[in-house]
Amino acid sequence: MQLFRNVFTATTLTLLLGVLAPPGWAQEFRILVTNDDGINSPQLAALAAALAELPNVEVLISAPAENQSGSSHASVGEELVVETVQENGETFGYAVHGRPADAVRWGIFVLGSERPIDLVVSGINQGANVGDVAHLSGTVGAAMEALYQGLPAIAVSQDTSGVDNQASARFAANLVQRLRNSGFPEDVVISVNIPRGEIQGVAVRRMGESYLSIASYDLQSEEPGRQVYRRNRTLHQATDTRTDTWAWQHGYITITPLKFDWTDYEYLSDLLSWDWELTR
Repeated sequence: MQLFRNVFTATTLTLLLGVLAPPGWAQEFRILVTNDDGINSPQLAALAAALAELPNVEVLISAPAENQSGSSHASVGEELVVETVQENGETFGYAVHGRPADAVRWGIFVLGSERPIDLVVSGINQGANVGDVAHLSGTVGAAMEALYQGLPAIAVSQDTSGVDNQASARFAANLVQRLRNSGFPEDVVISVNIPRGEIQGVAVRRMGESYLSIASYDLQSEEPGRQVYRRNRTLHQATDTRTDTWAWQHGYITITPLKFDWTDYEYLSDLLSWDWELTR
C-alpha cells in the first residue's frame, strides 16, 4: 500500500479505499451537502466540488449561516431564515440561520420538494469526530437528521490542521461512488475521520473513548451578576486498539457505522428480569 507524508494524493486515496473506476451512473443522483462550520467553510466548498465531479450527480448546498460546532442534533424554533449565497453570479448554496439539523431538514423538504434528495454528506468538519465526541458533533448530528428523514448519510471530519482539503474531499467522493455502486446501508450513518501526517491506511472501527475532555473553567472577567469563563480542554491518548479513536490517533483514516439506537442491551436484559408489578 502506498504511504505518503504531510498531504496525500487522490491516487493514494483511491488505492486506500479500494475504488477502481466503476461504470457511469445512468440516473442523476442528488446530494445535499451541509456542515456545522458554516457555509463559508473552505472544507465544505472542497467537498461540494469533489462530489460535483462524480458522474450524473447534482450537488445542492444547505448549511448553517454561521459556525454551529458542538450543536449535535439540536434545532431552532419554528421560524427559519434562509439566505441565498451567490458566487460569481451563480447560486452557491443556501445559508440557514439555524443548526446543522435545521439546514438538512430544510434542504430535504424544500430543495427536494420537486425531485427528492438521494444522499446527505456532512462536512468536511475541522476537527475529528471519533469516539464519544461524535455525540456532540453538529457534523454527525446533521447526518443523523438525514437518517431521521429516511435518507442515507455520510459525515466527514478531519484533523484541525496538516490535512489537504482537496484530498479529503476526493476520498469522500470515492466513498460515495463506491457506496452507490454497492448500495447504501439502511439506518446507518457512515462516519469518516481523516488524520494529519502520514496515512497508515483505512481502518474500519467501532466508536472509542473521547480524546477530548473539559479540564476546568478559568474566570476571565467579572462584574456584578455576570462572569465570563474560558474552558480548558485536555487531550487523551486512546488505549483500546479496537476503536476508531486509537486508529485515528495512529494515522489511520477511520470509517465507523453509527446508528440512532443507544440501547444498552446487556442492562436491558437485567431490567427485564426485575419484578415490575405495580404496588397499589
